[in-house]
Amino acid sequence: MPKSQERCREIREETRNLIIKKSVLYFARNGFAGTKISDLSKHIGIAQGTIYIYFKSKEDLYEEIFSISDKIASNGKLTTLSKLPLPAEKKIRMMSEYVIKNLKEDEMFSAGIALFTQRLLEDEADAAFYKTTEKIIRQGQKEGCVVSGNVRKLSELYWGVVYLYAVKTLYTADAAMINADDLSRLLLEDRK
Repeated sequence: MPKSQERCREIREETRNLIIKKSVLYFARNGFAGTKISDLSKHIGIAQGTIYIYFKSKEDLYEEIFSISDKIASNGKLTTLSKLPLPAEKKIRMMSEYVIKNLKEDEMFSAGIALFTQRLLEDEADAAFYKTTEKIIRQGQKEGCVVSGNVRKLSELYWGVVYLYAVKTLYTADAAMINADDLSRLLLEDRK
C-alpha cells in the first residue's frame, strides 16, 4: 500500500529532525573543522546524499545547529529570572537547579551549551548569556551573598563548570554530576 502524502511529510520531518539532533551532538563533540559530512552520515546512519536533500552544505547544516545553541543561550528563563524581584541567592539557586536538571535530562541542552561555549571561544557568539549572569552576580555582591571578585570572571567560572559537565554528559555514559548546591557554591558566600 502506498504511503499517504501526510505520512511522507512525517517521514521527511522525522528524518530532518534526526539529522539535526545527531548533528548537534556530533558538532558539539568534534567542532566544525573536525566534522566531515561523510563521517557525520555514518554517525547518523543515513546516506551522505540524504543530508544534502535537507541541507545545501555543511555550512547550511551548521547554521541550523547554531540557531539551536542560540535558543539555549538566549534562554528566556534565565533572562526572566534575572528580572524577578528576588534576592540574588534565590536566583542563583534557581538557575543552578534549572541548569543541572537540564544537563541530566536533556542531551540537546548539553550539546547546545557545548556548542555555544565553543562559539564564544571563537568569538562568534553573543555573550548575552554571560551578561545576564553577571547582572545577577552584581546584585548578589551588593546584597552580600555572592563572593567578591571580578564579575566577568565569576560568570565565566560558573559557565565554565557548566560547560565541563555538558561535555562530560556528551562523552561519558555514566557521567558523575555535581548537584545544584555545588554549582551555586561557586558564586555564593559560605554562610556557616
